[in-house]
Amino acid sequence: MIERLQGTLIVKQAPYVVLDIQGVGYEAQVSMSSFYQLPELNQNCLLYTHFVVREDAQLLYGFVDTHERTLFRHLIKVNGVGPKMALSILSGMDSNALMQCMQDENVAQLTKLPGVGKKTAERLVIEMRDKLKQLPLNTATLNQPKGLAEQDEVEQEALDALMVLGYKSSQASKMVAQVYQAGMRSEAVIKKALQTMCA
Repeated sequence: MIERLQGTLIVKQAPYVVLDIQGVGYEAQVSMSSFYQLPELNQNCLLYTHFVVREDAQLLYGFVDTHERTLFRHLIKVNGVGPKMALSILSGMDSNALMQCMQDENVAQLTKLPGVGKKTAERLVIEMRDKLKQLPLNTATLNQPKGLAEQDEVEQEALDALMVLGYKSSQASKMVAQVYQAGMRSEAVIKKALQTMCA
């Protein structure tokens, strides 16, 4: 079991990153929530990890805090939800908002998440109900600096707009991650993302 990784961030290309640890590059898939909180390239980076071994691959999933990793581990135990879908769910909604939706049995809101149909949303509500009682809110998100909160809002607005234009959630997330710079307004992010796609 690989519990965590700490090293130099040498690749940052949503939805995966690569950390250099004493000359060895470790690739980890991350949620967009974690991706937006990563440091700049060539900076020290700490990821809490979940290791999955399959017949054809060994995969690492990385998270910037243990709360999101714990929620991920609960999600993949839900019938019909694998690691890929769990990561997609965490990319589509803040962890605290996701927990609130499941506690409120808000199936309609959950079905707006990428890849989540009505049956899956209902299973999330039923199978996660008791687990959520033991999982506190993510205080790291609650205490997020204003600048980061504003960044999340701008990026989410850009994501929503791109998906309205017909782009899939995963593709829109990559587009935004590639062009976003601190201080940009959502309109500028959308324009630059579209220009990049057409280039």
